[in-house]
Amino acid sequence: MKKLAIAALFTLLVANLAGHAHAAEAPTEGACSANITLGKSVTILNEGQGPDVILIPGLSTPRAVWDPTAARLKSKYRLHIVQIRGFGDDAGPNAEGPVLPHVAEDIHGFIADCITGQGRPAPAIIGHSLGGLTAMMIAARDPEDAGKLMVVDSLPFFGMLFGPTATVASVEPQAAAMRKMLAAKSNAEADDRTLQIMSATEAGRAQVKAWTRTADARVAAQLIYDDMTTDLRPELGAISAPLTMLYPLDASAMPADMVDGLYKGAFATAKTATLKRIDGSRHFIMLDQPAAFAAAVDTFLAN
Repeated sequence: MKKLAIAALFTLLVANLAGHAHAAEAPTEGACSANITLGKSVTILNEGQGPDVILIPGLSTPRAVWDPTAARLKSKYRLHIVQIRGFGDDAGPNAEGPVLPHVAEDIHGFIADCITGQGRPAPAIIGHSLGGLTAMMIAARDPEDAGKLMVVDSLPFFGMLFGPTATVASVEPQAAAMRKMLAAKSNAEADDRTLQIMSATEAGRAQVKAWTRTADARVAAQLIYDDMTTDLRPELGAISAPLTMLYPLDASAMPADMVDGLYKGAFATAKTATLKRIDGSRHFIMLDQPAAFAAAVDTFLAN
């Protein structure tokens, strides 16, 4: 059972983690309130009024994953919704890697120029999957520009799924093999086995499949490599912003004590972290338990 559970978690995190893209460029004058492309790799849609909130999607998913959340929040918050080039639009420079480090730079550059650089408080950042890893990278490396974080089903080091002694060097061969395998495909559409892990419902799996069908496999392949070879565990202690970590549990697929142990162990050195489990959900918590997810987001933003 334990081996099956580890295999399921491995597939889950390989299949859907988020990322972004190329050399950070300051927004042009007046562009902070527009729909702008940063570094020709990440596009940010700005809408609403109020405190700033940045929404970062996961691997192979467009910003549409945040549509229900944005519809609820835009009357109270100034939203900045990230679109990763290649996930629903043209890949542009993201067709060649690395991608993830540049995406974190681009989003941080946007915060520094258009939010804190304009005298506004540091934003709340919500990231799903690899979007959560991106949020942690920003908060650890530029603490003054992250007001608070919500990480939705992500780990600080993918290699934890290979065992407690895994390192970036030991998982790099598997990461390279994953990149090569996925890059050979025409797109990043999830297969049926992967879809079972992504969502607990037929409707959710259909939605994930539709999103991944439009994703550029080259971008997804590079981001899988980038994620698997990024270990943020030594940097978690540098995060000073409050961190809410949401993780799923489907008790029919994985024992609760194993899931709890994995996430609690992963974030043990994050001094500001609060972990919250959402039962009856898989990787796309927002699709499987929309009411519970919305309530968790509202609580996070209100505190």
